Amino acid sequence: MTNYGEVDRSVECTGSINAMISAFESVHDGWGVVVLVGVPNKDDAFKTHPVNLLNERTLKGTFFGNYKPRSDLLSVVEKYMNKELELLRNQQGL
Repeated sequence: MTNYGEVDRSVECTGSINAMISAFESVHDGWGVVVLVGVPNKDDAFKTHPVNLLNERTLKGTFFGNYKPRSDLLSVVEKYMNKELELLRNQQGL
């Protein structure tokens, strides 16, 4: 991605396939880890050179933060109704 150096960790949240590939290709050889959070278009393909994997970069993903609606939704609603969840009420710019 850059000619300026590599990062130890990268988290991609947009779902843009190009951003996902760039995030993976920007992590450091040997110990770099990228976590893909964003959901790409169903027709997108993640393409990178095999050397990026052979250089011991780690690629991880999460789908909805490992949230399971069928089993987790009821407990989330109960916590909300019992005021056990601290919700963000303010937003701050970057």
